[in-house]
Amino acid sequence: MYQTTRQITRHVTTAHLAVTMSLLSLTNGELREEIDRELASNPALELVEERHCPTCRRILPANGPCPVCSQSPSSDLSEPLVYVSPREDFYNGRSEDRDEDDSPDDPFSSSTEELPAYVLRQVAPDLAGQDRRIAAFLLSHLNEDGLLTIELVEAAFYFHVPMARIEAVQRIIQRADPVGVGSITPQQALLVQLDVLGETCPAPELARRAIKDGMDLLSRRQYPDLARVLRAPLRQVMAAVKYISENLNPYPGRSHWGDVRQPGAANVQVYQRPDIIIGYQNDDPKKNLFVEIIMPLGGTLRVNPMFKQAIQQASEEKRDDWRADLERASLFVKCIQQRNHTMQRLMQRVAGLQRDFILHGEKHLKPVTRAQLSLELEVHESTISRAVAGKTVQLPNRKIVPLSEFFDRSLNVRSLLKDIILQENHPLSDTELVEILQKQGINVARRTVAKYRAMEGILPAHLRRPSC
Repeated sequence: MYQTTRQITRHVTTAHLAVTMSLLSLTNGELREEIDRELASNPALELVEERHCPTCRRILPANGPCPVCSQSPSSDLSEPLVYVSPREDFYNGRSEDRDEDDSPDDPFSSSTEELPAYVLRQVAPDLAGQDRRIAAFLLSHLNEDGLLTIELVEAAFYFHVPMARIEAVQRIIQRADPVGVGSITPQQALLVQLDVLGETCPAPELARRAIKDGMDLLSRRQYPDLARVLRAPLRQVMAAVKYISENLNPYPGRSHWGDVRQPGAANVQVYQRPDIIIGYQNDDPKKNLFVEIIMPLGGTLRVNPMFKQAIQQASEEKRDDWRADLERASLFVKCIQQRNHTMQRLMQRVAGLQRDFILHGEKHLKPVTRAQLSLELEVHESTISRAVAGKTVQLPNRKIVPLSEFFDRSLNVRSLLKDIILQENHPLSDTELVEILQKQGINVARRTVAKYRAMEGILPAHLRRPSC
């Protein structure tokens, strides 16, 4: 038997790095909870009321930032000034409960109106008495696509009324915005939309027949077979297909709500308490940007000096446990400081790169990636990702945005797209929008324009205004 030895190189994650990465990914609220847990479980850790600057450790004045760290060391106006400030400088006098929870009377709290409520608000004036209850019953059975999940006969049995009355209420619902909502099938929704558009604009003759007699072939894009079923030239069938694809939507709920209400889409987020605040020096837009990273502490976190002395007098049984507490407290304080240092370096570079975006808006956002920033700061890309995740920034105009928005390479294109649609003389199709963007030096595909339009909650051309 021969024994062989092999050297294996492994990346060992130190306790300091592991804790720092964990703290770096936390928001202000989450970091405060983590600090409270450590204070409650570790007797070697304490929070003193004396306020020290988290960066230079000098004693802070009663109000305002550190007089040393908040002084600009450079005359270069493009160079932002970044420092850490205690939470009480911004939220003094407010309870933590109010910080975390939305007040029902808060005029700035936002909510997203659900599709049933949105449609009922439109049709209610045209209905009376029991018909309103019928409409509410039908709308309560809509799926995410805006289609009914029950048969009309169920509503007739429930209210003990004739089917004709249920159908009359459904027809009123179907002509609300989005047109076709409340239909039983995608085919019915398309036919309703075709009827509504036909009142203002002529539609290809084959469009109705294609939907009514060849819906299955139409959905599978078997156009030659559809031409044979309709006994029409393929050219005319393709013209009808083009009209249907550009003007009709088999899922009216999606056409109204866009990506926000599509199945599996994320909920709209509302930001109230930023993790970072960006402003101007002396409120003057011509001077340096001030970037304040909020630290969720009113006092100073430190290792308890009394605990250090007590270890010397402790019994052998307790000494080892107390030393472990002391090491954990010391490690936690150092990791908090390292987290602040990393956030400062990150915001120093981000605020410098995206100064035009901060000052002038979304159209001036520069394409910057996390990988690019990790190379410049000489850290791992995951470090940048953790530092960005979940954080929010308050801009000088008081708007609060996710920090990840500074890395959104599509934001400037979406902003430009909104401006183009806002200034359009007639509803522009996605193809026309592609051509306009190309003239401005932005090359994107039509499906990308459709995606960006849906992300911004902008309706398709045929639903923005009636077009002929």
